[in-house]
Amino acid sequence: MIAKAKVKYIRMSPRKVNIVLGKIRGKKVSEAYAVLGVINKRAAVPVLKLLKSAVANGDAQDIVEKIKVKKAWVGQGPALKRLRPRAMGRADIYKRPSAHIEIEVGN
Repeated sequence: MIAKAKVKYIRMSPRKVNIVLGKIRGKKVSEAYAVLGVINKRAAVPVLKLLKSAVANGDAQDIVEKIKVKKAWVGQGPALKRLRPRAMGRADIYKRPSAHIEIEVGN
């Protein structure tokens, strides 16, 4: 049984989300829940919600101890371009990154 879940356009940097995903890759789902519950990163909240969604998408929800996180990856989404005022009427462009996250669980 393989179940997937994905979320798009999360307003976080893909590099920072990948740090959190690296902590749960290859672990059992019960261990991943424990890790995401105590990790002190902002990206842990949407990743935990996505992991719960992936487990719910599977057929056998009662055997969470046997299911593992097979794949967890993040891709770069579109960046929102914003302007920052500078001296003498000029402006600098800065980008607000977004990410697409996908998690795959199975035996």
